[in-house]
Amino acid sequence: MGMFLTLALTLALAPSPAACAPKPTVVLVHGAWAGTSSWNGEIERLQRAGYVVRAYANPLQGLTSDAAGLAAFLKTIDGPIVLAGHSYGGSVITNAAASSPNVKELVYVDAAAPAVGETTGQLSGAGSALSKPASTLYDKVGSQLYLKEPVFVGSFGPDLPKNTARELWAGQRPANMAAFTTPSQAAAWQKIPSWYVIGASDKIITPQSQQAMAKRAHAKVRTVPGGSHLTLITHPDPVTEQILAAARAAC
Repeated sequence: MGMFLTLALTLALAPSPAACAPKPTVVLVHGAWAGTSSWNGEIERLQRAGYVVRAYANPLQGLTSDAAGLAAFLKTIDGPIVLAGHSYGGSVITNAAASSPNVKELVYVDAAAPAVGETTGQLSGAGSALSKPASTLYDKVGSQLYLKEPVFVGSFGPDLPKNTARELWAGQRPANMAAFTTPSQAAAWQKIPSWYVIGASDKIITPQSQQAMAKRAHAKVRTVPGGSHLTLITHPDPVTEQILAAARAAC
């Protein structure tokens, strides 16, 4: 009887397995033609849920250097990390996380998740708006690419109010061609648990391409009906919910 009483007291006093101490830091990485503000909706919601959040300013200058910069940034953060990437940011987190042991979960949001040797440009998928001739897609300044206004408004963020889409187009950050043509040197999703948010109406990286990448990564998928390539702006609630699910799994 005494043995059973001791066991019962031990179980009652044991810490709850649901407790997560410390909570992981959530690091958010934006993609091409965007900036850290594209994550504002998620930042607000994650902070409200008690998480430390960092939005990394992706240089957009080439996969190798961008991933190295992110990996260096991740080394400044103590404790577990949930690393999320949008669009080209997915390629960056795929490479940076391979040398960052504190990264416990990966979250891809309308993103590329390349295998070793694949380029971001290869992963847009058949029927992507980016498969059209470059002269119809970009305004070029040397090797820097700016999306033309009709492409940004009509394909990049078609579910945004037009005035908002035009404002974002006007303030876009250019991306170097090397961001899309440099082969991936790592595939962190092979070892790190992964999550995916797929905008069902994405015209930049097609849902079919994302589903194929999610399948090979054995990722947990959440599809957002009507979501464009900018699901993180137009549907921050489901995106945040998927990030929170990853954060809970990182405990």
